[in-house]
Amino acid sequence: MQSHFIGGAQRTVRDLPIQHREVVRNGGERPLDMNGSYAVGQMYAMEYRLARPRSPLPVLLWHGGGMTGAQWESTPDGRQGWLWRLLEAGHDVVVCDAVERGRAGWAMFPEIYAEAPVFRSAEEAWQLFRIGHGAPSGDGVGESFVGQRFPHANFGALVRQMVPRWLGHEAMAMAAYDALLEQFGPCVVIGHSQGGGFAAHAASRKPHLVRAVVGVEPTGMPVVQQGQQGQQEQQEQQGVDAFTPASAIPHLAVWGDHFAHSPQWQKYRAQTDVYWQLLRRLGGRAEVLDLPAAGITGNSHFCMLDTNGDEVLGRVLAWLERLGR
Repeated sequence: MQSHFIGGAQRTVRDLPIQHREVVRNGGERPLDMNGSYAVGQMYAMEYRLARPRSPLPVLLWHGGGMTGAQWESTPDGRQGWLWRLLEAGHDVVVCDAVERGRAGWAMFPEIYAEAPVFRSAEEAWQLFRIGHGAPSGDGVGESFVGQRFPHANFGALVRQMVPRWLGHEAMAMAAYDALLEQFGPCVVIGHSQGGGFAAHAASRKPHLVRAVVGVEPTGMPVVQQGQQGQQEQQEQQGVDAFTPASAIPHLAVWGDHFAHSPQWQKYRAQTDVYWQLLRRLGGRAEVLDLPAAGITGNSHFCMLDTNGDEVLGRVLAWLERLGR
C-alpha cells in the first residue's frame, strides 16, 4: 500500500494582508503571512498492490461528484466496498481522491480558485441519488422507494462523507487524471457518475493507457462540436473521427433503478446513450448493463454501496473476464 500525490502546478499568491492570529491554542498571536507559492491541481491516489495479482491490469476507481474515494472502501452500513472485492478477484487497485476533493486538498478562493465551492445537502442527495421520495427527516431517514437496495437506515453515514466541490474545474481534474494514467496505465477504469464521465474522456485522450471503461451511472460524456451552417457537416465528421481511438476500447455502462422518479437522471442517461451509440457507430464495443432489465432491481445511484453491490460487481467482473477471451 502506498499513497501518491499526482499532477498539479505551482501558483503564487501576492498582496494579501498579513494577519495576526493565534495559530496554536494558548500560544499567543503571531504574524500569519499567506503570500507565497502553493501546489494546485494535484490529486491523491492510494495504491494497493497484491503479492500475486491474477490480472496484469490494475483497476483505477474514480469517484463521483462531491464525493471522494471513500465511496469504494466501505458501505454506509459497514460492509466491505468494491476496493476489497476487486483485490479478492486478483486485481491491483488504485483509489483516487480527485482534484480539490478529500486528501487532494483545495486552494484558497478567490485568490486561486475563482469561485466558492458548491455543497450538496442531505435533502438534495436523497432525491438526486434516487433513494426515495421527498426528503429525509430530522433523523436523516426519509421515505425510501419500495424495494430500495441502498441501506437507507444508514443514509447519514453517506451524508458525512460528502465534500464541497468546485464547478468549472473539469480541465484541471482531467489533467491530473491524465498524469495518473501515465503513472499506472495500462489499466481498467471504473468511474462512478462524474468519475464515469472523466473515464470516458480518458479513453479518448489516452487510449493507449486505458484497456476498458466501466461507467457506473456515468455523466458528462464527450460531445461532438457543432459547426456553423455550411461547415457543420464537415466539423461534425471531424469531431466524430476524434473519438475513433476511444471506440477501440470496450465500454460498459451500468444503470440502476427508479429512473421514472428522476427527470434529471433521464436526461443524464440520454446523454450517455448518445455517446455510446457514437462509439458503436464507429465500430466500438459499447455495452449496457441495465440492472432492472437483467432482473436486479431496486438499485440507487450508488450501486456499489447498495446491499446487492457484490452481485452488481460480479456482473462487471464477468464482463471484464469476457474481454480477455
